[in-house]
Amino acid sequence: MDDQPDGPTGADLAIMAAALAEAERGAAEGGVPIGAALVEDGAVVATGRNRRVQQGDPIAHGEMDCLRAAGRRRGYRRTTLYTTLSPCMMCAGTIVQFGIPRVVVGENATFGGNEEFLRSRGVEVVVLGDRRCEALMRRFQAERPEVWNEDIME
Repeated sequence: MDDQPDGPTGADLAIMAAALAEAERGAAEGGVPIGAALVEDGAVVATGRNRRVQQGDPIAHGEMDCLRAAGRRRGYRRTTLYTTLSPCMMCAGTIVQFGIPRVVVGENATFGGNEEFLRSRGVEVVVLGDRRCEALMRRFQAERPEVWNEDIME
């Protein structure tokens, strides 16, 4: 279910629900169903969702939208970023650039992302294998393959 020996915490599962709610909002708006939540010291600081379609913004991925919603910060060393889907290279690079030490991924079955890149830079990555996240993405990929391919640049 996860890539860490200790596995996800109860808090990880609860906070992923906030990211999943964002992904569902994005789907309802006609966008790519990827949601994210930024947590610091156990409290949700911000949430976001992929808004590429809604805003016509090619870099408005879920993680980027979440970080934008968090606003300017002095640092990210005490944060965890939750995302319903394994991060793309752009989002993974931002995670490394900002020094976010931990990422919790809802699922990586529909998109492998850049987990090894993150780990190679010292980021702890936990994969939940959340079936709800996977089902939402599989449905989107089947219904709107052209938008999904645009999102991942294929």
